[in-house]
Amino acid sequence: MPLTTITVKAGQRPTKEQLEEVRNAAGLAPTADPDRSPSSPAALAEFAAKARSLQKGRNVRPAVTIRMYPACLETYKALGRGYTGIMAEVLAYAAAHPDMLANFSGTSRP
Repeated sequence: MPLTTITVKAGQRPTKEQLEEVRNAAGLAPTADPDRSPSSPAALAEFAAKARSLQKGRNVRPAVTIRMYPACLETYKALGRGYTGIMAEVLAYAAAHPDMLANFSGTSRP
């Protein structure tokens, strides 16, 4: 089976056909490329080190616990999958615009 490249741009969702192609490919057994020479132990070690360094930087947003009003949480949950990322973006926007925070004195509001 020939290799196929599927390109999906940031913010774009894959088409049904693209998803089907990925699902079909996922069921295939991996095969070695006969034209490629085996990797040396040094090359494999370098690859493993690179993979580990990339893994470390993946989750750059630490997990936190916050308290919020139930109605606020339900509003975000109604946005569906990925709502916590939206919350993070809203908080990041507010932090980057101090004028938005100027009206808050640190006391809780009902």
